Amino acid sequence: QVQLVESGGGLVQAGGSLRLSCAGSGRSFSSDGMAWFRQAPGKEREFVAAISWSGDTSMYADSAKGRFTISRDNAKNTAYLQMNSLKAEDTAVYYCAAHSRRYGSRNAANYDYWGQGTQVTVSS
Repeated sequence: QVQLVESGGGLVQAGGSLRLSCAGSGRSFSSDGMAWFRQAPGKEREFVAAISWSGDTSMYADSAKGRFTISRDNAKNTAYLQMNSLKAEDTAVYYCAAHSRRYGSRNAANYDYWGQGTQVTVSS
């Protein structure tokens, strides 16, 4: 069974940091573009960051630039999202996604595999 499993979410104060992990199983994701999306209550799912299969290329939503860093370790079949300087508006369920194209995409419809999500709550 092919799975992406997120972890690392939790409750943090504004200004704090969290590191999310996305562990793949059932197949290798080392040739896939991967991304993080998030969905806040009452809002649509939105793009946060994406990374190419090699890790050499990444892209970010404007809201994440300068604060979040996406990375991956293909030997561990895992992607990460380091989140610093967290704000209350970052509160959401964060989802990991992967697709068989080598480069990431901002479009959620392009992704074939999704994790179940991990809750991030930032208190102000």
